[in-house]
Amino acid sequence: MSTPPAPAAAARSLPEVNADIRALWVRGGRLTVEGRREYERLLAEWAAVVQRDAVDAA
Repeated sequence: MSTPPAPAAAARSLPEVNADIRALWVRGGRLTVEGRREYERLLAEWAAVVQRDAVDAA
């Protein structure tokens, strides 16, 4: 079950979210249970940002 991003988080840019996703993997290449939850949250945030940017561009 994935956790939706916080409303304030949607204001972040795609490069900011990508940097956080990359940082999770740089820490050791394997995710803990907590790291996996954070990764899922970040992916949901990433998708929201992509959708927001697509709507803004239209």
